[in-house]
Amino acid sequence: MAKQSGVSVSTVSRVFNEYEDVSPATRERVLAVARKLDYAPSAAARTLVKRQSQLIGVVLFTGYEHPDIHHPFFQEVLVGLKHGIGELGYDLLLFATEQPGSNSGRPHSYLRRARQHRVDGIVIMGVDRRDPEVEKLVRSDVPVIAVDIDVVGDRTSYVASDNIGGARLAVQHLNALGHTKIATITGTLIDTKPGADRILGYRDAMRELGLSIPAGYEAEGDFYPESAEQAMRALLALEDPPTAVFAAGDMMAVGAIRAVHAAGKSVPGDVAIVGFDNIRVAELLSPPLTTVRQDMVGIGHAAGRALVEQIENPEATPPGLTLPVELGVRASCGSTESAADND
Repeated sequence: MAKQSGVSVSTVSRVFNEYEDVSPATRERVLAVARKLDYAPSAAARTLVKRQSQLIGVVLFTGYEHPDIHHPFFQEVLVGLKHGIGELGYDLLLFATEQPGSNSGRPHSYLRRARQHRVDGIVIMGVDRRDPEVEKLVRSDVPVIAVDIDVVGDRTSYVASDNIGGARLAVQHLNALGHTKIATITGTLIDTKPGADRILGYRDAMRELGLSIPAGYEAEGDFYPESAEQAMRALLALEDPPTAVFAAGDMMAVGAIRAVHAAGKSVPGDVAIVGFDNIRVAELLSPPLTTVRQDMVGIGHAAGRALVEQIENPEATPPGLTLPVELGVRASCGSTESAADND
């Protein structure tokens, strides 16, 4: 490369590491040869020189029972994250799941993984915020953005949807359709912000509407269909079953609809159902699913941009960001409103 350009190896290095003491003519000559040879500088070498890897680490864990990346929410967030950081010249490095009690034989440490792979920053998703290793990461000097996890620190912030407001929209809509016996199938309550926030929104709306929450009307799920199918069977078996259900995730709405049909009942004739997420299959269900739309790709894009801002401006840790949601009305709630007007 240096020989073809007629310059020294150190000059080639200075061109690719963007030193300013290289003349424009020399810089262009080196870059022209690089284009002709389809040459790219070593990422490892540039990391050592610039002390930046241009890599963003992603920690994704969604529980021992479910494969990390299978949930549509995380898939869409990763798409947005890739676009958000890619536009700024960064790449993603997806870390394999590492949790306490795993069989890896190595100590569990997110911070160790960040140091080992020399990433410039970390995005964490689906992890338990109470994990001491999350706290260790937050207290470190590694820039961190959490998705749907309300952790903050000197170099840490988060991006989430308006989970409370979205749950309120769902309950208010069901009540406006005439329902007073409204139950919910919750997400995981203890270790996820969406699960905890969405049940708060459900309770707030029920209280404001003057509606009671009978025993059994808060059935716990885990954001996946199997748990919701079981929860829906329990709701249908109540002495006074609900006529409407807010499922705190679309995947759980899928399970709930399946359970209603298996019981020989119909949606929305016997039970109206509203979900949360607006995953791609929502409009393909039978009946098409009314759901609270959150901008999943937008969450990933915003998280990536916020993290790069922290990396490149260490003194400017952004505040937590909450993105708005809206209700997409389809047939599963029993509304006569045209779905075409809402999609």
